Amino acid sequence: MSLNGKVALVTGGAQGIGKAVVQSLLQSSAKVAVVDLNKTCGEECKVQLDAEFGEGNCTFIPCDVSNGDALRDAFQSTVDKFGRLDIVINNAGINNEKNWEKTIQVNLTSVIKGTYLALEHMSKEYGKEGGIIINVSSMAAFLHSPHQPVYTATKHGVIGFTRAMADASSLGNYGVRINVLCPAFVDTPLLHSVEHEDNMGKFVKFKDDFKRSMSKFGVLQPSLIAEGMMRLIVDSSLNGAVMKITCSKGIHFHTYEPMSA
Repeated sequence: MSLNGKVALVTGGAQGIGKAVVQSLLQSSAKVAVVDLNKTCGEECKVQLDAEFGEGNCTFIPCDVSNGDALRDAFQSTVDKFGRLDIVINNAGINNEKNWEKTIQVNLTSVIKGTYLALEHMSKEYGKEGGIIINVSSMAAFLHSPHQPVYTATKHGVIGFTRAMADASSLGNYGVRINVLCPAFVDTPLLHSVEHEDNMGKFVKFKDDFKRSMSKFGVLQPSLIAEGMMRLIVDSSLNGAVMKITCSKGIHFHTYEPMSA
């Protein structure tokens, strides 16, 4: 599937995994809206991307994804600028056990809202042409950590929501493929947030366990996550897929045992 002329929106797009994905999309001739809370980072990112890929191919939209109205506006601004929407990557995430309600708002509620907004702009049920949604979960949904219980819960939630929505899309003929990506530890700013009491609250005392896990399982580069993301985008056979990316196995898929009656 060619991405030439397709339009993508990526939340948390100015750094880490999001930025690597934005670069891959632009390399494939897509137009991209970079949505990020960090204005400085976003503006720097846009200057860099314009220099590399030419002006007019990407736009930066400052947005706190936990603000539903701001997120809706970001989707609308993308369509206003580029005329359509084909790919949505709900990637924004935080790691904050101290303010755990905020972690749920960003990591789960905004992914649900982002999926519903994406469907409004892409689903055949609304007379649109179809598209692709990728929600970013984490290997934390498979390897739970005593260090981040609420983060873990949100990442489980993202998988359950995405798989159910993928079924709804096929049964409802939405024309939208919905997949989920679960990376292990990735070298991003979020990974370094686990050191701080401000982020982790009482769970900061487990940080050494967390670091031991990182040493044991290794740390991935964002470019490999972007490669997995591009596979989920271009392989039209994938819907409801749960892609895992780890240092030991690279890119692979999780399979679920069917329930027996």
